[in-house]
Amino acid sequence: MCGISGLFDTCGKRDFSRDLLRRINDIQAHRGPDESGIHLEPGVALAHRRLSVIDLSTGQQPLFNEDGSVCVVFNGEIYNFRELVAELEQLGHRFATRSDTEVIVHAWESWGAACVEHFRGMFAFVLWDRRQQTLFMARDRLGVKPLFYSLLDDGTLVFGSELKVLTAHPGFARELDPLAVEEYFALGYVSDLRSIYQRACKLPAAHTLTLKTGQRVMPAAEAYWDVRFTLDSPLSLAQAQEELLARVDDAVRSRMIADVPLGAFLSGGVDSSAVVASMAGASTSAVRTCAIGFDDPDFNESDFAREVAERYHTEHHLHVVGNDNFDLIDTLAWLYDEPFADASAFPTYRVCQLARQHVTVALSGDGGDESFGGYRRYRLHANEERARAMLPLALRRPLFGALGRFYPKADWAPQVLRAKTTLQALAYDSVEAYMHSMSLLRVDEREQLYSPGFKKQLAGYRALDVFRHYAKGAGTDDSLALIQYLDYKTWLVGDINTKVDRASMAHALEVREPLMDHQLVEWLATLPSNLKIRDRQGKWLFKKANESRLPNDVLYRPKMGFSVPLAKWLRGPLAERARAAILGQRLADTGYFDRRTLEAMLARHHSGRRDHSAALWMLLMFEAFLRNAGQAAPSHG
Repeated sequence: MCGISGLFDTCGKRDFSRDLLRRINDIQAHRGPDESGIHLEPGVALAHRRLSVIDLSTGQQPLFNEDGSVCVVFNGEIYNFRELVAELEQLGHRFATRSDTEVIVHAWESWGAACVEHFRGMFAFVLWDRRQQTLFMARDRLGVKPLFYSLLDDGTLVFGSELKVLTAHPGFARELDPLAVEEYFALGYVSDLRSIYQRACKLPAAHTLTLKTGQRVMPAAEAYWDVRFTLDSPLSLAQAQEELLARVDDAVRSRMIADVPLGAFLSGGVDSSAVVASMAGASTSAVRTCAIGFDDPDFNESDFAREVAERYHTEHHLHVVGNDNFDLIDTLAWLYDEPFADASAFPTYRVCQLARQHVTVALSGDGGDESFGGYRRYRLHANEERARAMLPLALRRPLFGALGRFYPKADWAPQVLRAKTTLQALAYDSVEAYMHSMSLLRVDEREQLYSPGFKKQLAGYRALDVFRHYAKGAGTDDSLALIQYLDYKTWLVGDINTKVDRASMAHALEVREPLMDHQLVEWLATLPSNLKIRDRQGKWLFKKANESRLPNDVLYRPKMGFSVPLAKWLRGPLAERARAAILGQRLADTGYFDRRTLEAMLARHHSGRRDHSAALWMLLMFEAFLRNAGQAAPSHG
C-alpha cells in the first residue's frame, strides 16, 4: 500500500521543480514510510511513497517497462497478478520484478485503457506513456483506494492519493464548494461527485481518465464497470450456500498473498468472523486477529470476537479503550482532509493502530452489509415500500407530508411513538425516502441550520441530487437492489472506504476487503433479494451458509456496529469544547449557519430535552476541518 502523487503539464512540456514534487509527495509519507521515489521529464513528474508488501527487494516505484517509455505509480494490490504475468508472458512481455505493479505497465502495452478490466484488486494508479504522450489514471471498481486531482490555472494537473497533496501545491485555490458542504451536513461525508474544494475532483470509483499532452480541455472520466442486479440466478438454496462459501473462500485466499506479516480485524460481527473462519481454513499457521473492546458494555463486542478467536485458535490481540476516547479529533480532521462525521473513525483508527503492532496487512469484513443485505435500514425501507405501494405518490405526499411536519420529534419517547421520521418517509418516492433515512440531518433540519445567505449560495441544490444521479444508472426497480446499488455508489465509497483507508494509512497498515471482491459482488447481484432478507433477518443466505463455521450467538444476535456514545460525550466531557467550537469565530466567519439555531441546539441537547448529537458532532468536525486544513500534521495520539 502506498501514496502516489504527481504533476502533468496539459499545455506543453515545461519542467517541474524537483523540490515541489518531493514536498507534495512527502506530505503523505505516512502512507508509505519504507521508501520514496520520483521521476521527472519535460511535462511530467511522478512520485511515490512505498509501504513494502509484495516483492520487498525489487518493487520500487515509479516503475518502467523494458525500454522506459511507460511509467506507473500505483497504490493498491492486483490480486490476480500471477495469472496476468503468465498471460502477458505468452504475449511476449518480459518481467524484471515479482511485483504486481509491473503487471500494469505491460497490461497497458497490450490492452491500453481496457487493461483495468483485467485487474482483480484495489487500486489507484497513474501511468505515463511517452510514445503516445498520454497520461492515464484509474481507480478500482468499488472505490477502495482514493485518487484526487485538480487542474490549476496555469494548465498543471496535480494529483495525489490524498487531498492534502493538492492543498500543498502553492497554485491550488482553497475555496470551499457550497454544494459539498450541503452534502456533508446531509450525509456526514462529501460524495464522489465532488470535493470540499471547488477546484478539486475525485476520480470516481470504476472510472478512468485519459489526458493527452496539449489537450487544454479537461476530458470527462469514463466508467469501465458497474454492478448489474439481474436477480435471476436459478440456483437452489443448497447450491447458493455452497457457491457463496466457495466464492468467499476464493476472495479471501487471493488476499492472503504477502511477503510481510498478515492478519485480520475481528470485531465479533458476522462479516469479520466469517473472513477469519475462511482464513483459518486456508492457513497452515495461526491467524493473527485484532479487536478493540470498550469499557461500556453497550458498545462492547469483544466477548463475541474472543469466542471466534478461541474456536479457530487465532493469535488474538484485544485492546480495551474507554468511552471517553475522543482525543483524536484534530488528528482525524487532518487525516481525512474533508469534513467527515462518522464517529466510528475513532475506534477504526485505534484498531488499525493495534493491528500495526502485529501485522502489516489486515483483512476486514467491510462490504458485507451492502452485498448481503445486512443493514437494519434495508428491512425498514422494505416495510415502508409496502406501505407506500398502498397509495399513489400524489396522495401520499400532501397527506403524510403534513403529518410529518406537525408530528413532534420525540427523542425522549419510546421507539413506537417516534413516528415523525416514518411519516416523513411515507410522503416520498423510493429514492427520496432512502435519502431521508440515510441523512444524518433531514432536509427540514438543514433548512433551520443554514443561514439565509448560505441558502442563496445553494440555489436550491440538495444532497438528494446525489442519490437521484446514481439511481438513474441502477437498472432495477427491485426495492432492495436499488438501495444496495445506491449504497455501493455513496455510503460504501464515501464513508466506509474513506474511513478505513485514512485510518489504516495513518499507521502504514494495508487493509484488504475480500467481501468487496468485484467478482463476488457481481455474483451476489444475480441472487434474488429474498435470499438476502427473509423472515425479518438480514444476511439470511450468508448466515445460513456460515452456520457450520460460526456460533449461533455470533450469527443471530442483534447487530451492534462500531459505535461511540456521542450524545453522552456532548453532554459531558465534550460539552464545553463543542460549545466553544460551534459558537466560535471560525464557523461564524463562514456565514453558513444560523446563530440562533446553533444556540438552541446546544441548549436543548445539554438539557436532555432533545438529542442533537448528530448535528453538534457534524458542526464540531466541520470546525476541526477548517482549523486543520492545510496545517502540519498533529500528533497521532
